[in-house]
Amino acid sequence: MTPPKQTLPVFMLLGALALAIATGPASARDVAPPPVLGVGSSMEEYRLGPQDKIDVNVYQVKDLTVQGLQIDSAGNIFLPLIGGVAASGLTPSQLANEIAARLKGQYLQEPQVSVSVREAISQKVTVDGAVVQPGVYAMSGPTTLLQAVAMAKGADNKYANLKRVTVFRTVDGQRQAAVFDLREIRAGRAADPVIHSNDVIVVDGSNVKGVLREILGALPALSIFRGF
Repeated sequence: MTPPKQTLPVFMLLGALALAIATGPASARDVAPPPVLGVGSSMEEYRLGPQDKIDVNVYQVKDLTVQGLQIDSAGNIFLPLIGGVAASGLTPSQLANEIAARLKGQYLQEPQVSVSVREAISQKVTVDGAVVQPGVYAMSGPTTLLQAVAMAKGADNKYANLKRVTVFRTVDGQRQAAVFDLREIRAGRAADPVIHSNDVIVVDGSNVKGVLREILGALPALSIFRGF
C-alpha cells in the first residue's frame, strides 16, 4: 500500500468548494459517468502522464517495438522513424492509434500497434472525509473507488456514511461531482468507478462539518458527474 504523500484534512477543501458555490452553479448538463473497471479494460481507461513507463509493440516489426519507454516531463515519447509523439492525457489505446496513424502509408501499410502500461507514476488522488488516514496518494496504475478508499486505510467505521461517497473531478475545466454508495459497490450491485488523476474523494460522515457538509448534503445521490 502506497503511503500518503501528505495529509490533506477536510478544511483545506472548503476554500475551493465554497468558491465554486459563491460564483454560481455550473452548467447542469450531465457528462458521461466514470468508466467502469472491468476485466481486460482497466488499462484502456488509464490516462498516461509524465514519467509513466510504457511498452510499445508493433506487430512483426521488431525494430519499432520498444519496451520500458518513459514519457518525458513534457508528456512526449520518441520512437524510431516517427520521432516525438504526445502521450500525456491519452489512454493506451488512443496512443496506439496515434502511433499507427503516423506509421501508416509512409512506413507500413496496415500497422498493428499496441501500448501497455509497464509502470504508472504520474497519477495522484486525494482521499478525505471519514477515512482512517486522509491524504494524497499515488496511484500505481488504474485505480477504482474502492481501491482509493483502501489506500486511506479504509472508511472510519465510527463516523463514515458509506451511502454517500463523493468524487470531485474537473471535466473540461468545469468542476463536477458524483455521489456513490460504497455499500452497493462492495456488494457487487453497483459498478466500481475508475478514479482519474487529481480526483478528490470525500467520504461523508458525522465528523464532516461546515460548508463541505452542506455541499455533500446538497448533491443528488446519483453516480453521474454533474456541475455544482
